[in-house]
Amino acid sequence: MDSKPDPLHILFFPHLAHGHMIPTIDMARVFARQGVKATILTTHLNASFFSKVIERDRKLGFEIDIVMIKFPSMEAGLPEGIENISSITSQEMGYKLFKAVRLLQQPLQQVLEDCHPNCLVADGMFPWATEVARKVGIPRLVFYGTSYLACCVLDSFLRYEPLKNVTSDDQLFEVPGIPDKIMMTGLQQAAELRDSRSNNETTVVLHKLLEAEITSSGVIMNSFQELEPAYVQHYRKTLGRKTWHIGPLSLCNNDIEDKLERGNANAVSTHRVECLRWLDTKKPNSVLYICFGSVSWISPTQLNELAKGIEASGVDFIWVVRKTNKDEEEEEDKEEWLPKGFEERMKGKGLIIRGWAHQLLILDHEAIGGFMTHCGWNSILESITAGVPMVTWPLSNEQFSNEKLVTDIVRVGVGVGAQECSKWMEGKKLLVTKENITSAISQLMVGEEANDMRNRASALKWMAKRAVEEGGSSHSDLKALLDGLRLNSI
Repeated sequence: MDSKPDPLHILFFPHLAHGHMIPTIDMARVFARQGVKATILTTHLNASFFSKVIERDRKLGFEIDIVMIKFPSMEAGLPEGIENISSITSQEMGYKLFKAVRLLQQPLQQVLEDCHPNCLVADGMFPWATEVARKVGIPRLVFYGTSYLACCVLDSFLRYEPLKNVTSDDQLFEVPGIPDKIMMTGLQQAAELRDSRSNNETTVVLHKLLEAEITSSGVIMNSFQELEPAYVQHYRKTLGRKTWHIGPLSLCNNDIEDKLERGNANAVSTHRVECLRWLDTKKPNSVLYICFGSVSWISPTQLNELAKGIEASGVDFIWVVRKTNKDEEEEEDKEEWLPKGFEERMKGKGLIIRGWAHQLLILDHEAIGGFMTHCGWNSILESITAGVPMVTWPLSNEQFSNEKLVTDIVRVGVGVGAQECSKWMEGKKLLVTKENITSAISQLMVGEEANDMRNRASALKWMAKRAVEEGGSSHSDLKALLDGLRLNSI
């Protein structure tokens, strides 16, 4: 009798941040449903965020598990229990966390030698993972949880160095060498790119990331062909990258339990019932959902201006406010950032959720008519798969590039006019005014233009769903990738 061949075994190594872990866990689950043996490598504290959903998949018969390694907190000068970027409260602590991450190279190599996977899929923030995989003789695939457009813009900045040709950080220039005419400023770029003009060390780090990508066996992207076809083509053909788009990965979360536990199974869901019941009382497309992700920091002054803009717009809203460790140690002083009497005046019109929110469930509700977002890629894809247009408010990193895709290319969003990419753990110096906020909300939620955006968002929703179905663009890319790995041709 012929013995059954061993399944393809892939080890997934996500970055230690919710925005990176969430799509990586989704990806591991998608691969397991295709008959792959999926192993997720992370630290003990981070495993607790998603262990319940992995155990549920195991009970359904899928080969998926978690391997945990010790996080080198002490060696990096961090207190015990700080293993995720969302726990960082200062720039100094952030630098120590990244030092600790670099110390994971040897533990990663040991796990690869012990587990003998056929392939390593490691986050793009781990450039050294390419060399670790080479040492043990397996392919390393890079995973980027962002858009093709953002990757193409970054390559353009490193290749053509357009920031060296502008006289001020607020001067508009055209991003060179990409499919569309996209105008940006130096202020809208991450601090690392701005610093690269005068800081050789920063340039070296950025080029190391690029080199690790180029010398890897290829790049997996959480996107789909129909969303950004010109940039998929540009990345493959013009830049010469081997890549597979397999998104939107969030669509693997089909039932209520998946959506409840996605990202943070430890989160207390006391607001869930209240929130959904409140939404049930609202008309379709009438509520604005506001959330700026799990690590973004916004100054009290800007939050106050946002509250004034929301109130002036007159729309119903759900507003998720991130709680920091400082908030938990001290009773949060509402009057520090909320206009006096705001919550009393907004009773019945709005809900404020302090802490974690079940975003997929909220966006899927028919009452949600718009999403004010920081333009993190997970949030953009979740909005698109729900057919919800966006008010865009980019804050940091590649979010200004993602905004251009939403507002200028697929035209399912309106910008608030954000002009400055914040440095990590710092608020913006340039305030987005109440008037700009109110105008963007009104443009998105009311009138003929709003209906046009909603129709385009709805069309993208169905394109996204078709992409991950049998024969769809993302399903076909996933199948091609797995076939290549099984045949050792990647």
